[in-house]
Amino acid sequence: MIIKVCGMRDADNIREIEALGIDMMGFIFWSGSKRFVSKMPVYMPTKVKRVGVFVNENVEKVRRIAEIYELDYVQLHGSESPAYIQSLKSSILNPQFSIIKIIKAFNIADASDFAQTEPYEGMADLFLFDTKGKMVGGNGQKFDWNVLKFYKGNTPYILSGGIGPEDSLKLQSLRLTNHPVGSNINPRCIGIDLNSRFEIAAGIKDIQKIKTFIQSLNRTSL
Repeated sequence: MIIKVCGMRDADNIREIEALGIDMMGFIFWSGSKRFVSKMPVYMPTKVKRVGVFVNENVEKVRRIAEIYELDYVQLHGSESPAYIQSLKSSILNPQFSIIKIIKAFNIADASDFAQTEPYEGMADLFLFDTKGKMVGGNGQKFDWNVLKFYKGNTPYILSGGIGPEDSLKLQSLRLTNHPVGSNINPRCIGIDLNSRFEIAAGIKDIQKIKTFIQSLNRTSL
């Protein structure tokens, strides 16, 4: 189960979160966010995958930031089209790096919202399902996770939107059923995205809360 911690920008906080053994770390390059990364932190993670979050950004600027920050993933959190993704994939091919992978985010309120994912099958490497809200992300609110059973796509996804310290058991019940033992009702759910519910302040994560949460996930064998 992939654990992604998003909205990072403080060097010491980055180092401490990385030491917890997470898998992905997100850096937001959208100026409308309270967690906007305006300059490179003096420490960047070396043991986790770096994810850059963009919202309807110019392709050339995404490419430039992806190379400067040596991103492993580009997360698109706006209304970017499949054609945009194709253009981006072509532009970020650099001999010094492998092809950067793409995460396409979608805001979900009900089952009908999964229809918007269909044109992106085969274009994005991962989807991310977040909650519809006033902001494009980071609203700190959940959508009804029961609608996830209506997602029939082939692209694996990361669950986002208001996940908090108290949600380990809820995440466990989301993924497992009683018949047959251990069968997964959301086989395409491969990870979770943690952000605002684990913060002391915007962009600063509570290390102990995340550590305790990860331990709780391990105890419930997510």
